[in-house]
Amino acid sequence: MKAFVTGGAGFVGSHLTDRLIADGYDVVVFDNFSTGRDQFLENAQRSRKLNVVHGDVLDANALSSAMRGCDLVCHIAANADVRFGPEQPRRDLDQNTVATFNVLEAMRAHGIKRLIFPSTGSIYGEPEVFPTPEDAPFPVQTSLYGASKLACEGMISAYCEAYGMQAFIFRFVSILGERYTHGHIFDFVRNLRANPDHLRVLGNGRQRKSYLYVADCIDGMMVSFNRATERVNIFNLGADEYCEVTDSVRWITERMGIQPRIEYAGGERGWVGDSPFIFLDCGRLRSLGWRPTLTIRDGVIRTVDYLQKHAWLLEARP
Repeated sequence: MKAFVTGGAGFVGSHLTDRLIADGYDVVVFDNFSTGRDQFLENAQRSRKLNVVHGDVLDANALSSAMRGCDLVCHIAANADVRFGPEQPRRDLDQNTVATFNVLEAMRAHGIKRLIFPSTGSIYGEPEVFPTPEDAPFPVQTSLYGASKLACEGMISAYCEAYGMQAFIFRFVSILGERYTHGHIFDFVRNLRANPDHLRVLGNGRQRKSYLYVADCIDGMMVSFNRATERVNIFNLGADEYCEVTDSVRWITERMGIQPRIEYAGGERGWVGDSPFIFLDCGRLRSLGWRPTLTIRDGVIRTVDYLQKHAWLLEARP
């Protein structure tokens, strides 16, 4: 079997690439390396099962050419910088929605029937039910990122019905762990290394968030892929707990051995579209036998350790 992984040199994509190779797949990584890194593929490059193609998912011809001969598509590439959506609204449309259309069209052209797709818990906007299940009523969308991912889900479902495809859609919480490249843990560690005496935090610090360690995320995806049987399989993917931003600040500063002055910008949101409470009901995936192995605190600590050991990654981001 041959798997095609868009964004396969990125944070989640490279971990999925490692797992697919370990499970016996030949893997084609298709990545423009805007946020992906060659270093993230060091493990995979030791195998003869990896082929890396430099390309952009917005280049439909290059995408289709590279995908030829594959049996499974894992479309991981996306713009994941949620907070900057209002500043560059076209980016979410192009890099998430249009790119997913290109992937689906290439699959259709080559008769590829199976798709793994990471969506986001942001599509729930600001729900009234916690923990939030997959069949929760959808509120008004609050972020351009969430809206673009919801559009992707709709197209994927329609393609599955029209062309006999099978999809595995995962609504993620924020993912943490080795090779982590963006998000508030990344920002906090980078800022504290530059100035260990002061940390400015967006919002009031009371935002409640759920996180998941990347190895647990990959395990959840593969359990679903190997056991779920519906044409369109939609799963929340997260932990059974949540924390406040103040908790993560405390864990980070304790791990770094510093006691900075914490300044809160104020307000219940860090940015436009930032949901003040994210906590997903993951019972559907639990019913297939999957459970996370790390707590949120342990995931944060492992991420801090990785970033401090690989300081080049902190310096590489603009």
